[in-house]
Amino acid sequence: MKMRCGLYAAVCVVCVQQVLAANPYKGGEYRTRDSYLYGRFEVRMKTAQREGMLTSFFTYNDMVPFDSEQWNEIDIEVMGRYTDDVQFNTITPGQISHVGRRRTPFNPSLGFHTYAIEWTPAYVAWFIDGVEAYRQTGAQIQTLIHAQKIMMNVWIQSAVNWSGQWNETSLPVFAYYDYVSYSSYTPGAGSGGSGNNFTMQWTDDLTAYDPARWERATHTFGGNLCDFVPENIVFRDGMMVICLTTASALGYQDTAAPFVTSIRADADGLIVSYSEEVDSVSATDAANYIVSDNTVTSAVLYSDKRTVCVTIAGYETAVLSNVVVRNVKDRFNPANRVAVRSITIQKPSRLAFPVKINCGGPAVNGYLADQAWNASLEYGHLDGGARQNSATVSGVNDPAVFRTELNGAAEYRVRVPNGTYLVTLLMSENYFLAAGKRLFDIAVQGTVVETNLDLFVKAGPGVQYQRIVHDVKVTEGILDIHFMSLLDFAVINAISIITVPTTGVAEAPTAPRDWNVGQNFPNPFNGSTVIPFSVTDGGPVSIRFFDVLGRCVGEHALGGTSAGKHVFKWNARDADGRPLPSGPYYYVVSGVRSVATRKMLLLQ
Repeated sequence: MKMRCGLYAAVCVVCVQQVLAANPYKGGEYRTRDSYLYGRFEVRMKTAQREGMLTSFFTYNDMVPFDSEQWNEIDIEVMGRYTDDVQFNTITPGQISHVGRRRTPFNPSLGFHTYAIEWTPAYVAWFIDGVEAYRQTGAQIQTLIHAQKIMMNVWIQSAVNWSGQWNETSLPVFAYYDYVSYSSYTPGAGSGGSGNNFTMQWTDDLTAYDPARWERATHTFGGNLCDFVPENIVFRDGMMVICLTTASALGYQDTAAPFVTSIRADADGLIVSYSEEVDSVSATDAANYIVSDNTVTSAVLYSDKRTVCVTIAGYETAVLSNVVVRNVKDRFNPANRVAVRSITIQKPSRLAFPVKINCGGPAVNGYLADQAWNASLEYGHLDGGARQNSATVSGVNDPAVFRTELNGAAEYRVRVPNGTYLVTLLMSENYFLAAGKRLFDIAVQGTVVETNLDLFVKAGPGVQYQRIVHDVKVTEGILDIHFMSLLDFAVINAISIITVPTTGVAEAPTAPRDWNVGQNFPNPFNGSTVIPFSVTDGGPVSIRFFDVLGRCVGEHALGGTSAGKHVFKWNARDADGRPLPSGPYYYVVSGVRSVATRKMLLLQ
């Protein structure tokens, strides 16, 4: 069972295991029947990437009767809102959390990786793909004295600040587990003096349910928006799948098509966000994005596999209103196709440069007010909370931003056009009065810029520390600052972002468009119309016709077309030769390098 207390909450709510309730969502938990005192616990898993939920591998003292003063737990938690973050935690008597986190050089949801916990009387260490990622040796380790069960679960967390905002269009969700192993701990040197104190006891390849070793949980707890049910622990294809579903569609099944959650008019193009990972071929087919009276030149799938940047020739956001999305598939087998939809384009106010943010505080002296991130905003923090500071900070140009601070944030995200930036981070130690009380790392756009940062040592108590990061390149529209806590929580007071001016060296010219598509004539038309287009280099051309619901009502492959001007005459009839009904239609002309869309009106 899981619960996370707020960073500076006065009271922690204790989670007591409950019988199944009437939660609208259903998750799954797999747990050993035996408990283990110390050892190495390893799993190979592929996590789920959805806002508002998490995938886990952990050990827990399953107390009967429950007693929070005997709480012992060691966690690996992968929050679905991140694409490069793993959280580690020990929870000790009184439900006290000791959180650390690491940035991963991979997206945990897009492939299998091994994660391990080594638990001894002297330390707890966590490993990713065989490399130690984090270690705790503090006094809290001496309180981890109770044997614990090995557990894995997938569930929805109600604490929005920690997990993000849940959206049920994300369902179903699946996490995949390949194997689990347990090695016992023996004090002293290992066999042959190797120093390995762990001896393999068993490995379960998770190819089938083993009721002698495991049980499927049937409970819920406070903060969990789903019930655990046995049906959502599924064994298939040589692995275990933990499913997160609705009550009416349990188990490993997916009949839900991808859902377009939003389309934003950003500086570099239209940013199309999907509810789940999508197939790279269909998602990057420019013909699957119809923008009236505009030419779609490309569709690029971002690294999260859920976001597509659609670029348009002569991109002018003021004249764009909606996009028709069609035929994009998810990655399930068999695949589901996105429902044809006309989606209104969101036109948010872009940030003005320089961008300055007062982390943890209000707008002041040209600094923007801090805010929690969500997908509709231009900037914000993920996790963490604000703390007031009454101390005087020396060596600062903007003292107002040091009256508050943001503690415990995992990331700060800022939407900016693709380009190169100079980023300045302002921090001060205004809480601890000794060295070695707060340690954290910082990465900017995936590059670690601070390691084992102790602000008390680096700058002194109540003194500004300014970290300037040069040549920060953004290629997917979001500048990401990652905070990785090692001891206590990371802290940030303010962030400044400025654009780096170009060198003045001329950029290479873009490849010429291989055609020009004109407006059909006559328009409106009755019966038939002519579509003019010109081709620069020649090559195959096709023309497809769609109604306002995105249904294809005609398709013509023109084959190899020579360079020069051409016309195509279209008779507005269906496949059976019957006249199409009056109304607006789109025609999409596809060539070697571009796709152009125009709107026309049929009046029968």
